[in-house]
Amino acid sequence: MAENTPVRLLVILSEDSSVRMELRKGIPNSLEELMDEVKNACGLEGYIRLQYKDTDFGNIFVNLTSTTVIKDLTILKVIQLEPDSTVVLYPVDPPMSSTPLFGLDSDDSSVSAHTDDTILLSSPSSDSLRTQQWPRVFPIPRFSYDTECQLQRGNAEYMTSQTRLTPSSKMLSDILEKVAESIYAYKPYPEDSDFSDVAEALTRKHPCLKEPGSFNESYGWKCRMKIKMANYRTQLKAHGTSAELTVNSLKSKSQEDSYPAKNLKRPRRAEVNHFPSLPSGETTGSLKQEKISLLAELQKRNNRQTIKEKMAKTFGYRRQEIVHKQPSIEDIMARWPALFQMEEVCF
Repeated sequence: MAENTPVRLLVILSEDSSVRMELRKGIPNSLEELMDEVKNACGLEGYIRLQYKDTDFGNIFVNLTSTTVIKDLTILKVIQLEPDSTVVLYPVDPPMSSTPLFGLDSDDSSVSAHTDDTILLSSPSSDSLRTQQWPRVFPIPRFSYDTECQLQRGNAEYMTSQTRLTPSSKMLSDILEKVAESIYAYKPYPEDSDFSDVAEALTRKHPCLKEPGSFNESYGWKCRMKIKMANYRTQLKAHGTSAELTVNSLKSKSQEDSYPAKNLKRPRRAEVNHFPSLPSGETTGSLKQEKISLLAELQKRNNRQTIKEKMAKTFGYRRQEIVHKQPSIEDIMARWPALFQMEEVCF
């Protein structure tokens, strides 16, 4: 323990519930130990995050990343979290050919572009698609055996002497590479707040990586992750293994939009499958025939399951058509009427 003087804390559980607790042995050295003390005193289970009332910034609650800011009569707030989400990664399909990509048929030349249209999409079934949205608690992956051993020793030393680990270039590269892969499993274009979540999760799991003097003791990791993620996207574009990244490459843009930061096609909020690849073994021609068959099925009765299967199968074809051509709602209704059935809206 950092101190032997008893410390009194007020723990806010909800708007109408709070608990007064006393740490008889003083303030714990680690945030994990403090969380355990709070759980035991308040009868909590599962995953939590602690916030403290920061008097330097107008008495607002700030995420607690270190026990050094805890003093006698500090007010804490408990945020209940969901368990870590897990994602299974599958290999993506081969790069698409250079032929015109899922453009509208020749009889659809009058399509107008409305970039602000909200398009309703059916639920995809391809194994190569993302299945999870951004988690509330980002799961830090396991690194290489050598890196994990160094982190275990570093965490043990940090617990006893507050000694921080200075990672070697090899270790740093391994950490950033694995973290970038995990981030891409959720988002190809993370936001600034997402990088903050990941950096804080990394230093919370491995406190020996904390950076004294920086914001939340993890700001340096946040900056490194941003640079690494940009390089990781560049590598995937060069290999042509990700359709949602190659769509933003200069080769895929028109001549008037051939600037790196112009007219980027990115997912909207809570969208996990923005630009999927075609299902394995399918081509543009085969899916176009599937679409014609789908239109014929709509004229029949009592075949909802068949329509649902065909809509799931053509998800990638339909989504890439929408992203590339940006058609209006009227054009989408004409080409994909099944998309607006109740079964597809409420999936």
